[in-house]
Amino acid sequence: MGGCGTWAWPELLVLLGSAWLWVGSAQPTPPGPTHAPGPQLRFRLAGYPRKHNEGRVEVFYNDEWGTICDDDFTLGNAHVLCRHLGFVAATGWAHSAKYGKGVGRIWLDNVNCAGSEKSIGDCKHRGWGNSDCSHEEDAGVVCKDERIPGFKDSNVIETEQSHVEEVRLRPVVSGGRRQLPVTEGIVEVRYKDSWAQICDQGWDSHNSRVICGMMGFPAEKKVNRNFYKLFTERQQLNYRLHSVSCTGTEVHLSMCSFEFYRGNSSAACGAGMPAVVSCVPGPLFATGNAHKKKQRQQQQQQGQPRIRLKGGARIGEGRVEVLKSSEWGTICDDRWNLQSASVVCRELGFGSAKEALTGARMGQGTGPIHLNEVQCRGTEKSLWNCPFRNITQEDCKHTEDAAVRCNIPYMGYENLIRLSGGRSRFEGRVEVAVGAGDGDQPRWGLVCGEGWGTLEAMVACRQLGLGFANHGLQETWYWDASNVTEMVMSGVKCAGHEMSLSHCQHHGASLSCRNTGTRFAAGVICSETASDLLLHAPLVQETAYIEDRPLHMLYCAAEENCLASSARLANWPYGHRRLLRFSSQIHNRGRADFRPKAGRHSWVWHECHRHYHSMDIFTHYDILTPNGTKVAEGHKASFCLEDTECEEDVAKRYECANFGEQGITVGCWDLYRHDIDCQWIDITDVKPGNYILQVVINPNFEVAESDFTNNAMKCNCKYDGHRIWVHSCHIGDALSEEANKRFEQYPGQLNNQIS
Repeated sequence: MGGCGTWAWPELLVLLGSAWLWVGSAQPTPPGPTHAPGPQLRFRLAGYPRKHNEGRVEVFYNDEWGTICDDDFTLGNAHVLCRHLGFVAATGWAHSAKYGKGVGRIWLDNVNCAGSEKSIGDCKHRGWGNSDCSHEEDAGVVCKDERIPGFKDSNVIETEQSHVEEVRLRPVVSGGRRQLPVTEGIVEVRYKDSWAQICDQGWDSHNSRVICGMMGFPAEKKVNRNFYKLFTERQQLNYRLHSVSCTGTEVHLSMCSFEFYRGNSSAACGAGMPAVVSCVPGPLFATGNAHKKKQRQQQQQQGQPRIRLKGGARIGEGRVEVLKSSEWGTICDDRWNLQSASVVCRELGFGSAKEALTGARMGQGTGPIHLNEVQCRGTEKSLWNCPFRNITQEDCKHTEDAAVRCNIPYMGYENLIRLSGGRSRFEGRVEVAVGAGDGDQPRWGLVCGEGWGTLEAMVACRQLGLGFANHGLQETWYWDASNVTEMVMSGVKCAGHEMSLSHCQHHGASLSCRNTGTRFAAGVICSETASDLLLHAPLVQETAYIEDRPLHMLYCAAEENCLASSARLANWPYGHRRLLRFSSQIHNRGRADFRPKAGRHSWVWHECHRHYHSMDIFTHYDILTPNGTKVAEGHKASFCLEDTECEEDVAKRYECANFGEQGITVGCWDLYRHDIDCQWIDITDVKPGNYILQVVINPNFEVAESDFTNNAMKCNCKYDGHRIWVHSCHIGDALSEEANKRFEQYPGQLNNQIS
């Protein structure tokens, strides 16, 4: 039991990412040809989502805050602005209001700095207040996270008097020190190069709630203060804060009111003791069987949750979707803020919100937009308890879908995996640590590449904190950078939602791997963004019909296996096959283009249809009985993935003509019309009855997507032997569990009137 600076425990750090930075100009600006202002020029970083060293640049000029337009913006401009803000240099800049649209004046436009200027006023520009831009063109900067030595400003993060950026829970119970997550301990704040305590005089449950939220826990509970009093009496303490007073709705301790101790604080706090907090973990992070059992019982009583996150790469982040009238929909971002986002996070079993994201930053949803102008206080148990406005058609589009990033507990999973040999930190051969329990030194080894695919790679990239998987590699030709050659994990099979590879099925200690050379070890290429394909369900319903097609017109289709197996026994070229035909319109609603896994060099030429296949199986088409038995099937190769049409302001990027690049751009869709070959299911052998039509895009997970749960579309259909009625088409995860059950138990149509 050493002092507060000697604990060899993974530090649980929370970085304040939403504080305003505003600083005086580093030095007065001399007058020049562009009429630069004098010392009253000030700057700040604003907007979200962002860290403390990035954001939308706002300038205070002529007693008014305004923004800078991104026209002709360069890294040189960013260097000058970052120095104004107290950072040594810029590492990048952002255009098109990446950090949200500002308000008020646009003070500068067509700014052109060399990068060495003392002030932004010394750079060329159109003149103060002279701009032809809108706030959709507000510029942002990303500064190097290194301060100019001795730089004086009133930045709330950096100023000595209000510096509370990093907070941790230090466990003192021997069992608690080994087990993650840490749910109970002494609250400590970073001070200079060590950690300091908070005096608990006046400390209440509101304060504990804020700390637990920062640590990734939805709620706080009472703690045995007497135990800690005995423990801390023998400790050398260094108090930093006192008189902490939170309302309970803050997302960070720095937003509460508190006071600092001055000078020597070792004898401070009088009759008090260090603040201690105990937190209740959410279901995903609960440890111990009794705890998990209790939470399972609570979930069963509450039924299906009415809120979920979609499209996020990491646990605890995503687009917010809510269940209303048995249908999932999104929330419009008008007035969306950290308080409302925190209610969502806690309701889902996470901590408070790190970021409240606007502008469909986690991809666009589909279906209805249920809520608008949600205004939570932060104390509500559920988002449904907050005031909100029902949506009208003119209010919002899916480009305004709200999203969240929640605080989650530190689990240390990222310390048990690493990549080696890649060209960047986002790729490489996967190495995992085994036998790292109870202080033992971990042993690093490789993962067998057999059976390794996109779902396994998704989990590996999530565990690494590197976003989505672009590719899962079964063979790796990377440089042997770490001298690790032993296989320690095989038979890995993931569902795709796990937090760590160790949570997936695998062979355990009894390894089984045919090829054990390092070349056959699993590898990944990760990416911050991914595509997300969805089928436009109404179009299937509108275009479905039956055609009896003569066999002499189906030779090419037979060559590509687009007919039922019984077609081989038919009396070619006489007779016909009965085909259920429909159009497929496949949208990319993700944040990256959908590209076929295989490059052009390996596409397969089909002479009969005279086109290349970039993916052998792009879509599965099935006819199922209500109990799920498959009675007919079809498949569609992607002979041409291209942008048929795009949303307004989105340019087409892919077209198949002249052996062009194939893919679907974000915001575009690919249309396979009902009258092209193989765009059907052969139902020649299907008896009359009630069935489910199911269409699954990217069924073998060949290409990574941010969300595979929305790749299936289902319809009810009634076939009377002559005609077919297709109705109730919907994306697989669009309805409530109850509505899905009703759909699957559908008794059938009594006539051809679809109500």
